[in-house]
Amino acid sequence: MKKRILAAVLSAVMLAASAFGCAQGGNKQPVSENTKAGDTIKIGGLAPLTGNVSVYGVATNNGIKMAVDEINKAGGVLGKQIEYIVYDEKGDPIEAVNAYNKLVQDDKIIALIGDVTSKPTIAVAQKAVKDRIPMITATGTTADITKAGDNVFRACFIDPYQGELMAEYAAKKLNAKTAAIIYDNGDDYSTGVADAFEKEAKEAGITITNKEAYQPGSVDFKSQLTKIKAGNPDVLMIPVYYSDVALIAAQAKDIGIKSKLLGADGWDGVLEKIDKSNLDAVKDCYFCSQYSPENKDEKLQNFLKQYTEKYKSEANMFAVLGYDALGMMAAAINKAGSVDSEKIIEALKNLEYKGLTGSTTFDENRNPVRDAVITTIADGKYKFVENFKK
Repeated sequence: MKKRILAAVLSAVMLAASAFGCAQGGNKQPVSENTKAGDTIKIGGLAPLTGNVSVYGVATNNGIKMAVDEINKAGGVLGKQIEYIVYDEKGDPIEAVNAYNKLVQDDKIIALIGDVTSKPTIAVAQKAVKDRIPMITATGTTADITKAGDNVFRACFIDPYQGELMAEYAAKKLNAKTAAIIYDNGDDYSTGVADAFEKEAKEAGITITNKEAYQPGSVDFKSQLTKIKAGNPDVLMIPVYYSDVALIAAQAKDIGIKSKLLGADGWDGVLEKIDKSNLDAVKDCYFCSQYSPENKDEKLQNFLKQYTEKYKSEANMFAVLGYDALGMMAAAINKAGSVDSEKIIEALKNLEYKGLTGSTTFDENRNPVRDAVITTIADGKYKFVENFKK
C-alpha cells in the first residue's frame, strides 16, 4: 500500500495529518495550508513497510521521520519545511522502481532517501543516476550500489568492509588461527560479507575449516553446523540478519559448538528475536555495528529515548541510520544553499556530518568513512567493546 507522510512544523498539524492518513488507510495525506506547492522541500523515501523485510523498512522509516520532525521544528531547510513522501515497495525491485518513478514524475522530489535493502536500491540507483537525483541509502550494503553513479551515496558500511574488518579483528584481537563460515547463499548481504571475510582471513593467516551455505528461508541448520563442529574452528562467522542468527546460534549451542561466534551489523536486533532460554548461545560473541547504544553522546541518547516513547519499541541500527541519512541530505542541501541537484551532489561529496553514528565523511566511492563499533553480548545486553578500524 502506498503511503505518503507529510512532516509539518506544528505538532497539532502533524497529529491531524496522521489521523487523516489512518482514516484513509495510509494513502497520501493532504498538504496543509502552510505547506502549499513550492513552500516545501520534497524529499522522497522508499522502504518495505509491508512484506517479509518490513521489520527493516519500518525501523528505517521511523528514524527518517524523527529526523524530519526535528529539522522542521528547528526551522526546516533553507527556510522551508521538509515534506517527506514515502512509498511502500514491499521489498520488491519492480515495485521500488515504480514507486521511484511516481516520486520523481508526480511528486517532484529533489532528493531521495532509499532504498532499504540492497536489490531494490540497486534497481532504483540506475534510474536516479539518469535523473541526477541526489540519493542516499541508509542501509543498502551491497558494494555495487554506489558504483551506479556519483549522485548515489550511502550512510552504512558496505558488505566487503564488514567482512574484512571482522577477519582482521579475529586475527589481531582474538588471535584466531582457524575459522568457519555459515551464510545465506540467496542473500547479497550475507554472501558479500562471507566472501570478504574468507579472503581477508586467509590473508591474515587464518585457516578456513568450513564454508557452509544454506538456502533462504531455512530454519534447520544442523547439517551445516555438524560439519562445522567437526572442524573445531576458533571462530564461527555468521554474516546474516538477526532472525537467522537467533536460530543458528541456538542450534550451534545445542550440538555443542564451542567456537567464538562472530557477525556483522545484521546482528543488531538479535536480543529481541532470540528466545530468552538461549541467551547464553550468543554470550561473548563479537559483531561489528554502526553505533553503540551505550555511547553516552547526548544526541544519541535523546534519540533512543524519544524513539522508545514514540514507537513503544527500542531503536535499532536501521532507525539510527535512517535518522542519519535524512540528516546528511538536509545538511547537504543547506551547504549547497540551493535545491539544484548538482549543487547538492557536490555538497554531499564534501560533507562532514556529525550524527548518531559519529563523525562521517564520504570516500571516493561515496561510502562512509568512520570507525566501526565492536559489540558483544553479556548478561542479556549489548555491551560496547571498542572502536575498531581496518
